[in-house]
Amino acid sequence: MSTFSIFLVLIVFVAFLLVVVIMVQNPKGGGLSSSFGGGGGSQLGGVQKTTDFLDKSTWALATLLLVLILLSNVTIMGSGGVQDSKVIDGDVPAVTTPAPAETTTTDNK
Repeated sequence: MSTFSIFLVLIVFVAFLLVVVIMVQNPKGGGLSSSFGGGGGSQLGGVQKTTDFLDKSTWALATLLLVLILLSNVTIMGSGGVQDSKVIDGDVPAVTTPAPAETTTTDNK
């Protein structure tokens, strides 16, 4: 298994975890912690910790995902040597488009 394949599997796994953590949160600040708290103003000791944990895990997973993507890019560029463009080098023939067909008009008087 190549290094890029390992990074690809890790990227997919971290992205899945990030989606799960984001879906658990509530955009208004309730989320998973609101189901434990019950009332609006009363905060239990663990509720604020749950919100902090979800917030910190979101940032950690997002940072990890960014780092994995950047490292996978390095492995792509490092494994194949110099990545030159074949079009710039002239190895690939230029694509030509056919001229539009001529239309003739006839006058029907």
